[in-house]
Amino acid sequence: MLTRIITEGKARLEIPEESLSSHKVFYNPRMRINRDITVVVTACFAEQEYTFLDALSASGIRGIRIAKEVGLNTTLCDWHELSYEFIKKNIKLNHLSNCTAIKRNANVVMLDHSYDIIDIDPFGSPAPFLDTACHSVKRLLCITATDTAPLCGAHRNAGIRRYASIPLKTEYYPEIGIRILLGAVARSLAKHDKAMIPLLSYVSIHYYRIFVAVKKNIKSADRCLEEMGFVSHCFNCSARQWKKGIAVHLEKKCPFCGKNTSPAGPLWLGRLHDKSFCEGLITEAKKRGFTQAEKLITACKDELNIPLYYDYHKLCKFLRISARPMNELISLLRSKRFQASRTHFSGVSFKTDASLEEIKNIIQLS
Repeated sequence: MLTRIITEGKARLEIPEESLSSHKVFYNPRMRINRDITVVVTACFAEQEYTFLDALSASGIRGIRIAKEVGLNTTLCDWHELSYEFIKKNIKLNHLSNCTAIKRNANVVMLDHSYDIIDIDPFGSPAPFLDTACHSVKRLLCITATDTAPLCGAHRNAGIRRYASIPLKTEYYPEIGIRILLGAVARSLAKHDKAMIPLLSYVSIHYYRIFVAVKKNIKSADRCLEEMGFVSHCFNCSARQWKKGIAVHLEKKCPFCGKNTSPAGPLWLGRLHDKSFCEGLITEAKKRGFTQAEKLITACKDELNIPLYYDYHKLCKFLRISARPMNELISLLRSKRFQASRTHFSGVSFKTDASLEEIKNIIQLS
């Protein structure tokens, strides 16, 4: 088998030559920013004695970078024989004494042992690993989901099966998806009397990524579930409403145009990011020279911590007017004493606490 030595961060990695061009993702260079941010989050969150599980390691790059760049005792797990052999090679290649390679099913490993930090980065849905990860994790849970179609509503039934939540393909579907993922994690943690505190949640390219601090406390778990709720959306006029609660009443008719609305949920309606923690991440990313990670984290920190964004271009098309620069709209909303910000989800979208009618009036005046 032909192999190649590549470098990412401070780690060197031997990988099969075909993995760079094959659909069988063994090492995906496009996910480097994902791993850069993982290094930054772990460095800001962890204490030196914390343990880290890279539950679905493949080439081992994520866990090896954590061991080498953050210094944590790391376990790298994969049940595929080829992956296991390359993980062992790559641990030796990087001269690491704080890494352990395991050839086992990730769910079995997480049932048998507890870890301070667990990273779940599957090829596809994290759903089959959520319950055992929530059982095993003690302090920080990092999860990637690449099954964007079920989460955003393009494959509605798959989303219901995997996450026990109704997805909805709206113009703000990326945010619906990340809130469904967070909601699934909150409910899984609650089964084990644990609560989550979202530190950073984002959508990038073809995946969703969340980092949540975990707290073992029954009352905190109960309060966490109070942040769950539902969204209703009108596809006629783009009005949306949300209400917290596991069993809530949503109006079937849109209060603005009278058309039928469509529901989504249950999903997480609490904050997506911890602004104070994100400030530390930005400093850490800058120190390490992770420019792309710094930009993305900054965009997340600066957006309003309220549910659901608006697509400016779609609103202008509905109103049959031309869109002005986004910064002008943000400034105008703020001048009217509303909160407003850009959002990392989309370059043509914004968040605000203004109502839809107030937004439309301001756009028409601008």
